[in-house]
Amino acid sequence: MGVHNVHERLLAATEDEVGAVIDTLASGDGDLLWPGRDWSPMEFDRPLGPGAVGGHWPVGYTVTGYVPGRWIRFEFTRPRGFRGFHELAVLPAGPGRTRLHHTLTMTTGGWARITWPLAFRPLHDACLEDAFDRAELACTGGVTRPARWSPYVRLLQALGARAAGSRHPRPPAPAGV
Repeated sequence: MGVHNVHERLLAATEDEVGAVIDTLASGDGDLLWPGRDWSPMEFDRPLGPGAVGGHWPVGYTVTGYVPGRWIRFEFTRPRGFRGFHELAVLPAGPGRTRLHHTLTMTTGGWARITWPLAFRPLHDACLEDAFDRAELACTGGVTRPARWSPYVRLLQALGARAAGSRHPRPPAPAGV
């Protein structure tokens, strides 16, 4: 099955401001993009750059391209059946406006033909929108339309937490998010 999944957010910020946010990805406490409060941590074996290996459970990838402040490409290494990449790009959108753009392009095989549409896609979509909320918050100090999890995503998160042996219900979003 071919998959092409796109998310983007128009931000009232400069390319440099948005680029600085994506450059913090997987930097631990300084990460302004990854929504680690609600999702497994994003970790790599070295600083962000080509050849860095890691991901967030259960998804793994290798960084295959990186232009600081502008673009990152990740090639999937897991789960089995995911063959392709996803990338983040910082795109100009006029004076003081920037488009944060995410593209996932892959083919699925085996069980991934079932798990992508039933579980991974809704979780991926929710995680990306949470990350874009964080980017907007970091760049502008607020979030115009905060992402909301569907009941199905909440169910998947609860099942995942239960399977992992921990329960992490999503706390209410802080003011402005």
